[in-house]
Amino acid sequence: MGNEQNVATMANQEQEFGEEPLEVRESGHYQDEYIKGFAERWDDLIDWDGRAASEGDFFIDVLRQHGAKHVLDVAAGTGFHSVRLQDAGFDVVSVDGSPNMLAKAFANGRKRGMILRTVHSDWRWLSRDIVGRYDAIICLGNSFTHLFDENQRHRVLAEFYSVLAHDGILILDQRNYDALLDNQGDGPSHQYYYCGDDVKAEPEHVDEGLARFRYTFADGSVFHLNMFPLRRDYVRGLMREAGFQQIDTYGDFQESYKHYDPDFFIHVAQKAWTEDEEDQDGGQ
Repeated sequence: MGNEQNVATMANQEQEFGEEPLEVRESGHYQDEYIKGFAERWDDLIDWDGRAASEGDFFIDVLRQHGAKHVLDVAAGTGFHSVRLQDAGFDVVSVDGSPNMLAKAFANGRKRGMILRTVHSDWRWLSRDIVGRYDAIICLGNSFTHLFDENQRHRVLAEFYSVLAHDGILILDQRNYDALLDNQGDGPSHQYYYCGDDVKAEPEHVDEGLARFRYTFADGSVFHLNMFPLRRDYVRGLMREAGFQQIDTYGDFQESYKHYDPDFFIHVAQKAWTEDEEDQDGGQ
């Protein structure tokens, strides 16, 4: 995606979905969705302090358990996890496909006395922009769901696999779309991921090919994201097809859970196979 398009995206102050927003089902459209005004408000949605309290040291502990030191945060967003991991002593490179989100991440790092190493890259060509190999990749914030095309999902996972060290791990999360698609529960809570008190994040439309979410902020501003509703077991299958050997799936940071209860699933996929571990799936 060229520099001219990126500049235009950053200058655009309104989301563009056209006359038929439910027909917008393109992987590259996320750049037009994360406009500057949305990126500036994103931290109101997640609430850094609330998010840190809800997830605790889950990701830090998993990374340390696997001996990771060099971490590639491929969905840096506004920098929450990049900052937390760098503060915890990890060597972090922060990647995002949205220049607006990446600029906000860099600013957030500066406010906390850090200089984030940021890279603007589209996952589909990640290895073109990233040098070296990493002990771990984190792809968090329901970001993988921006890919609408199955072939592109395969390609992206292959890109992730290629920049990981031989014993590296991929940590990828996703919203519990199974619950939404199967009409189980009342939709996402603000307990774990989106902890902002004065922000509503709710599904406006869900079908097998689209989950359109509406985000309403305290100042009255409204934004939308169009995403693909990924089922849990489908994602696990994609990871296996990409070559990942061991996959542990957690529900809202817990090993044991009932399938429709969690807001989010977190997959921890290992590139190397080890005899003393078995593929884990805590869902019931």
